[in-house]
Amino acid sequence: MSYAQGEEAVKEITGLVIDAETHEPLMFSDLVINGSNISTVSNSDGEFILKIPISYSEKNITISRLGYGKKFIPISSIGRNYKIELDPILTQLQPVEITALKDAKALFIECLKNKHSIYNNDHTVMTAFYRETIKKRRKNASLSEAIVQIHKRPYNSTRQDAINLIKARKNTNYDRLDTIALKLQGGPFSNLYTDIIKYPEYIFTEEDIPLYNFSYDKSTRNDNNLIYVINFKQKPHIQAPLFYGKLYIDAKTLALTSAVFSLNVENKELSSRMYVRKKPKKVDVYPTEANYRVNYRTQNGKWYYSYSNILLTFKVNWKGKLFNSTYTLNSEMAVTDWEVSNTKLADIRQNIIRPNTILTDKVSGFRDPEFWGKYNIIEPDKTIETAIKKIQRQLNKS
Repeated sequence: MSYAQGEEAVKEITGLVIDAETHEPLMFSDLVINGSNISTVSNSDGEFILKIPISYSEKNITISRLGYGKKFIPISSIGRNYKIELDPILTQLQPVEITALKDAKALFIECLKNKHSIYNNDHTVMTAFYRETIKKRRKNASLSEAIVQIHKRPYNSTRQDAINLIKARKNTNYDRLDTIALKLQGGPFSNLYTDIIKYPEYIFTEEDIPLYNFSYDKSTRNDNNLIYVINFKQKPHIQAPLFYGKLYIDAKTLALTSAVFSLNVENKELSSRMYVRKKPKKVDVYPTEANYRVNYRTQNGKWYYSYSNILLTFKVNWKGKLFNSTYTLNSEMAVTDWEVSNTKLADIRQNIIRPNTILTDKVSGFRDPEFWGKYNIIEPDKTIETAIKKIQRQLNKS
């Protein structure tokens, strides 16, 4: 499928990324057009959609995922509903074979220090797709989607990143939400702050690092590149809620390539304080799970933020009511294109959004199947696709 968008026509390809042996779908697989910064990521069902400028039609797409070999496929051979099989890589290396730094904690500290040399130190303008869903129990209550531009500050700078909104659509069933749930909405900055290398203070402050135990897990590979795997978890005597999870560090560059982590929510009162700033006296709100993922890509020898996912589940207990309410917030943001830019923030100040910005309702976008135009998005998974179709039916009735 191809159609014109602005100055250049684009070709749209869709498909599925699966494990070549088990045929299971592979979520979070990267698809990048060679010779460009245009990319996307497969959804939770392994599905993808990618819009490609016609001028790139003779190039290849690189498909990669942690633990699998890369695959290079000519764009000209890919149409719609194309199936891509990635071969798993069996890594025989054991933790004791790691020679770079025997101490896992020391390796991670060295990784954090490397941000000044191996991460992108240019002011970069990134085009990204953001999606956020809120469910009450199992029913969708809110769906937000947006195209944003991230003004990514150099990793060797302490200046904060900025985001401006390009276009967005949102539909919320307010009858299904209460005031507590509305305050749970995160926005694009929540995902941006999972960038551990740019914002270590949100997860690993200098004061917090000694409170963790670090240990090596079995190494893995990303194609031919060896990846060290570090487990981290708060020390047993620490009462404050801290994080636990895995860090994936490139053995050659000591760059963080990915991190998957969760907050320890065993202490309801203390973990609640991390998320709930203000609430009515007659309600108890506490998280039952808080899961995070951040992925990085490399281009021209430099690493940069590429994708993050957040899954938060909360219990809301109104005193005097028989049943609790369970809310789940899931948000993800994927960088789909980027370029080095000298654009000053003053030039786009009118579109800048604040870290606490909640996307406003604009349901009209769900009517238009071509709403996103040339912009790349994350293919909706089946549950979100069903929600979008339901919104479209409601709009048609109205």
